[in-house]
Amino acid sequence: MSQKQNHPKLALQELSFLEKVDQFPRSSYVYHSNVEVRLEMHSHTKHQLTYIEGGVAYLQTKENSYFLPARHFVWIPAGLEHFIELRTSITMMRNIYIPNQALMPNNFHSKMGIYPVSTLVLEMISFTENWSENITKKEPEKYLYMKTLGNVIASTNKTALAVVLPTTTNIKLRPILRHIYFNVDQSLQLKDIAAKFSLSSRSLSRLFRENLDISFLQYVKLTRIILSMEKLLQTDLSISEIAYASGYNSLATFSNTFFEIAKVRPSDFRKKNREKSN
Repeated sequence: MSQKQNHPKLALQELSFLEKVDQFPRSSYVYHSNVEVRLEMHSHTKHQLTYIEGGVAYLQTKENSYFLPARHFVWIPAGLEHFIELRTSITMMRNIYIPNQALMPNNFHSKMGIYPVSTLVLEMISFTENWSENITKKEPEKYLYMKTLGNVIASTNKTALAVVLPTTTNIKLRPILRHIYFNVDQSLQLKDIAAKFSLSSRSLSRLFRENLDISFLQYVKLTRIILSMEKLLQTDLSISEIAYASGYNSLATFSNTFFEIAKVRPSDFRKKNREKSN
């Protein structure tokens, strides 16, 4: 008999984080930490609910990058390949994994989405603060609570935050996307960027359409608004200063574009998320 067989607790400790999540198919799994668990692109057999306190993060999938602001949670359906990238230090990352068998049939559970966290859902997530690892039917009250949490989220959240930045593995396009990201405060015109990377305007436009399914201008707009969201949450710059730092010469244009994408004005976005995340 091996050493692991003689010491089952030792064997459990040697499992990786992802192995622990999926070890018992019908259990829920709870993991709260103020230290980031660094994972590569991965998936698991359980749905994932993640709420991050006190920081800026992105959900990365093979196709898109999703901004995860304060006072929002992300629902990641089972089987979706992803990883969460933290752009700042965090106060706490709350992760809850729920098996599909525990949930009532609902289309919500099969779709990735980022949603505002209501007071009710935030309190339900926070209630699990002192729980850790597997929750099974051997703890019936906790097990029922996890089922209820998953079903409450599905019934109370209808509209996902539509701030999505597509990604690509195209070797010609990736350095162009990096250039846009690091020069978002500059004038970013299609013809100028095309010339800088030795492309025609038509070729560059086609690269965006074929690889990202959006136009060059739309990609620039999304990048500017997403980075402005970071500044609204992480700095004390004025709205005007953030507008100019995000490449806008007009505060009105910035505010209207922000509202078009986020469905809220920049000042309201900052006030709502800062007040409720403190």
